[in-house]
Amino acid sequence: MIKIYGALTDQAGRCRHYHSQLDIVALKCAACQKYYACYRCHDEVTDHHFVASSSSEPYPVLCGNCSCLLSKSQYLLGHCPYCQAAFNPNCRFHHQIYFKA
Repeated sequence: MIKIYGALTDQAGRCRHYHSQLDIVALKCAACQKYYACYRCHDEVTDHHFVASSSSEPYPVLCGNCSCLLSKSQYLLGHCPYCQAAFNPNCRFHHQIYFKA
């Protein structure tokens, strides 16, 4: 099982910053290659800012519900293609933080 880093409130990857039923994705920082519950969790505990994943990163997202690795296109479906768990649609406001154009 891949570890989700951050100020977690549960095993699904919800953190103290984002903790609704739909906040179950972890995102990979390109600099440290770890999955974090959110960019704020990352920036609080590392010596660098969260670095967005490039388009060549095959699995920039981890589903916190079933622990499956997801491509960006799978994530953009709005739900996990493996367990069907829905993702928070408001995360689209942070895409520029998590993904390079």
